[in-house]
Amino acid sequence: MTRVQLVSSPQGPSDAALVVAARAGEQWAREAIYRRYSGLAFGMAYRLLGRDHEIDDLVQECFAQALANLHRLDDPQALGAWLAALIVRTTQKMLRRRAVATRLGLRRPMDPLDADQLVSPNAPTDVQAELRAIYRIIETLPTRARIALLLRRVEGMSQEEVAQAMGVSLSTAKRLLADGEERLREALRDPSPRSTP
Repeated sequence: MTRVQLVSSPQGPSDAALVVAARAGEQWAREAIYRRYSGLAFGMAYRLLGRDHEIDDLVQECFAQALANLHRLDDPQALGAWLAALIVRTTQKMLRRRAVATRLGLRRPMDPLDADQLVSPNAPTDVQAELRAIYRIIETLPTRARIALLLRRVEGMSQEEVAQAMGVSLSTAKRLLADGEERLREALRDPSPRSTP
């Protein structure tokens, strides 16, 4: 599977130069950060949430947080990974809020993800089957296991990168991934849809 990452563009100023300029209040640098990473941020949010009317708001919120907190970024060259972690954590919070609101009857259950909208018809057949299985079972997973599985299987992150993006220990990430992987194996063995618990 092709690995998708938030990586900086080789053109223009380096991430470190953009961060330094943005911290100094340069509006052009803030705009350049957004232009450099917005497409990749929207893509990651879309793959984590599926077609969702709140993706625009989620990405805008992440960039607002990032630009307001650039002083907290220890390594300006790690801007892409830092933004990815913001997207992941904001998505987790959104999914948790939705789950609670649904359980309390304050929100109707979310529509199931349409895997055909998320899986490229140009992907190899075995990759399409795996991605469809992933998107079929993620609705049955707890929020953190869902995010961990998508980061590992769809974004192509290592276990260490999953832990870092989610802000959890490596052992927690491994446990979440093991749960998701076991359910994925079951889904690949039995392609019939599972009901959400």
